[in-house]
Amino acid sequence: MQDIEKKPERKGLARLRLALWLAAGLSVLIGLAVILDRSQSAGDAASQYASAFGGPFVLTAPDGSRVTEQTLAGKPYAIFFGFTRCPDVCPTSLARMARLRKQLGPDGAKFNIVFVSVDPGHDKPADIGNYVALFGTPIIGLTGTEAQLAQIKKGYGVYSAKVPQPGGDYTIDHTAAIYLMTARGAFSGTIDTHEPDATALAKLKRLIG
Repeated sequence: MQDIEKKPERKGLARLRLALWLAAGLSVLIGLAVILDRSQSAGDAASQYASAFGGPFVLTAPDGSRVTEQTLAGKPYAIFFGFTRCPDVCPTSLARMARLRKQLGPDGAKFNIVFVSVDPGHDKPADIGNYVALFGTPIIGLTGTEAQLAQIKKGYGVYSAKVPQPGGDYTIDHTAAIYLMTARGAFSGTIDTHEPDATALAKLKRLIG
């Protein structure tokens, strides 16, 4: 009689254990789902950041050769937009990049410096070649047609606009950031004109590391 009375209790305990195991398993599955969702979100964010700037382009080098994003592929690069008659930001930024490259020692050869003129009306390929040669370090100088420049400016989110000057001449307002791109053409970050050299050097080391 006593054995008969204990059977329902045992069945109840078994059911309780099963319910607890099921609840625990469900909690684990929910936790894994949350972790996977967060990982996927983080991966999506990283992918969006890497593809925020860049993309296809076709431009012309000082020797008249055709240069595309594929030409630059395989080596990290720092790309800057400006014009040869720029009175301060352009020469200052390019001179700074030359100085930072020198401070990196042998590692300075691990990335390219690219200068794109947004003034095709004045800066012909040969003019750009003569300009970048002034900075004492290898710099890839590029320009293109208005349509070609519009494409690369859109890809990098670059602003530029002519500003009329007295006498019929003009200057150009333009984005002053230096864009850092990986060997695969993925966006890595920017160097700002006002940040310390130590910060800029750290960014370049990460780029070529």
